[in-house]
Order: sequence, then structure tokens, then C-alpha cells
Amino acid sequence: MLSGKQKRFLRAEAHHLSPIYQVGKNGVSEAMCKDISDALEKRELIKVQVLQNCMDTPKDVAGELSEGTKAEVVQVIGKVIVLYKEATEKENRQIKLP
Repeated sequence: MLSGKQKRFLRAEAHHLSPIYQVGKNGVSEAMCKDISDALEKRELIKVQVLQNCMDTPKDVAGELSEGTKAEVVQVIGKVIVLYKEATEKENRQIKLP
């Protein structure tokens, strides 16, 4: 679990990022979770956009993605979700949490 201070730090880090994945009307799938998990391994911090035609709420999508990728939900703001997961390989670690 992330502390409030760590979440604040990660929100600031994610501010300039653009969403690299979109969740549409089909919702969250296993393949999407695997792709996002791979992206998290390389980047550690990503944004995911929930499209208007998605039947689930952004909070529900965030919960499903968090479960499927074993990542932490840093923030859900509007239809954008910020996810963080520490890289398992040391050479991929870019973010030092406070």
C-alpha cells in the first residue's frame, strides 16, 4: 500500500504523462491486463483513459485493472486512471518513492 505522501509524489510525476491505453465498451480483458502489466514493468507509472462508451465506471475499471495487474491505483480523476507498480527488474526501476 502507498502512503499519502507517496501518492502525492506519484500524482505529481504522472501529471505530464499522456494516457497510453484506452478502455472501451468491451471493458477490461485478460489481454489488456497483460499488456498494461508489461507497460508497467517498463515505465512503472502509466495513465489509462476510460472511453465514454465504456459501460463500467472509472472506479470499477481501476479496481479491475489493479486486480489484474497487481498494481496500485494512484488516482482516478474524471475518466483517467493513474497506475503504479514497482518494476521487478532493478534496471527498469526509474521512480524512487519518498
